[in-house]
Amino acid sequence: MSSFASADTLSLEQLDTISLDGLNAKAEMLERLDNKYVLDAGVMRSAIERLAPHFDVLEIDRKRTFTYETCYFDGRELPCYFDHHRKRRQRVKVRMRTYADAGLCFVEVKLKDKRGVTVKKRLRHETHKFGVLDERAKSHVHHTYQTLYGRAFPYDLVRVLDMRYRRTTLVAKQGGERMTIDSNLIFSANGTSRAIDDGLFVVETKSANGNGIADRMLRTLHQHPTAHCSKYCLGTVFMNAGLQHNNFRTALRKLQGTESQALTERDA
Repeated sequence: MSSFASADTLSLEQLDTISLDGLNAKAEMLERLDNKYVLDAGVMRSAIERLAPHFDVLEIDRKRTFTYETCYFDGRELPCYFDHHRKRRQRVKVRMRTYADAGLCFVEVKLKDKRGVTVKKRLRHETHKFGVLDERAKSHVHHTYQTLYGRAFPYDLVRVLDMRYRRTTLVAKQGGERMTIDSNLIFSANGTSRAIDDGLFVVETKSANGNGIADRMLRTLHQHPTAHCSKYCLGTVFMNAGLQHNNFRTALRKLQGTESQALTERDA
């Protein structure tokens, strides 16, 4: 693994804090335009310094970085993955996420509307049912899809990928803009796991117009969005040798690094 620092040592103490209730009171950002970036630790530290006057960091029980566990569902032939690979305007991701530090679990459906805006609908789920789509969860998925696209959900869902990572969330002092910083990513499927170098960060900005404060600050550091940087799609490629992935090559190269092999394989 890299000797670079993970999110836990990004000098987050220079940021003011915001509570979960305070974050939700500003905006849940369930409809937004997203940009994703892959940054190394040096750039990430510089970005935090520049963002500190404009953003608060989410703090819960004196913690500012939290463990997320997520499992993704797709059809047996991976239609969700291939819809993303083919850049289809109408596409969906279905996942279940546990917020390990808070003891919460949600079923989440993410779709793209006609404007290209991400729409996320989530349903509270019992933590002991993590990984299991029961009838209530399936009904949520089907209803959400039908409501936005006007047709029935097209395939049966199976659990195809698990993922664990650490997340830090920044919230703009003015407006509802957010920025998430993910590190220590581990993908798991079919009895094996692959870990991303802990000196690399997957950053997502979420704003109303896709050109928020964080995006502008990152441009001053000569950083630009990384196209096709879906963690689900990248993890699916990592865990399925030989899978068609032409449209994800730029993001894959960034996550794999250039000076050292950023992916390591281990027993699940």
